Amino acid sequence: MSAPPLRLEDASFGYGDRRIVSGVTLAVEEGDVLAVLGPNASGKSTIVRGVLGLADHLGGSVEILGTPLNRLKDRADIGYVPQHHSLSTSVAATVREVVANGRLPRRRWWQPSTGEDRRIVDEAIETVGLSDRADEEVSRLSGGQQRRVLIARALAAQPRILIMDEPTAGVDYANQLVLSGVLGRLAHSGTTMVIVTHELDALHDVVSRVVCVSDGRVDFAGTSAEYDAHLDAHPSGTGDHHHDEPLGRSRSALASDPLDQAATGSRP
Repeated sequence: MSAPPLRLEDASFGYGDRRIVSGVTLAVEEGDVLAVLGPNASGKSTIVRGVLGLADHLGGSVEILGTPLNRLKDRADIGYVPQHHSLSTSVAATVREVVANGRLPRRRWWQPSTGEDRRIVDEAIETVGLSDRADEEVSRLSGGQQRRVLIARALAAQPRILIMDEPTAGVDYANQLVLSGVLGRLAHSGTTMVIVTHELDALHDVVSRVVCVSDGRVDFAGTSAEYDAHLDAHPSGTGDHHHDEPLGRSRSALASDPLDQAATGSRP
């Protein structure tokens, strides 16, 4: 059996000698959609930044695809969508050109793109519902659409695990529903995802497991059903991060496909 995409055992992360999160133990198996939930400044983003090598690993063990973090050389199998989109409005680039950059880790810098590369790029764009915008400049897209472009760019590298930091932050609710539809499609296809978020409102039908972080420590870890039971047992919440509706209580607004809704109404 292949190693799980991500395994942490009593891991700690921070910056320099400043420890931000401690004692993190979790495993992400193939096909999991894990939500790392917590309020701002709880340490949830530091966990994924540590996994990505953007924060210091200060203790415990971290394995990515069976390889200890300090021995990991090739990070192409880890897709990352940052919290703040970095698509410059001052540079003329189309959706297809931005997504094509995601293929660079999969070939040598001097090799031209192949027909297979172009097929994978087009497939990634289609997955996020932007095929009709593929040749449009990203500067003309809304914030929610740009977020989807970044997801497609990460998918173009064909990662084994996709890590997203606050994908719905700063996006209006209509576009959150569209993003939820995209992530739902990815989950249905078996994509392994870690989603950092401070709320589960638009994503509660997508995630399969939940980890809650408060004051630099994990204070809950379990399945979606176990999280629902946890909310029922702690209705007032702990650490100000259990304010969402239980995952099992779907809203009627999510009952139909958000991308289909968008196609029949105004574009997000």
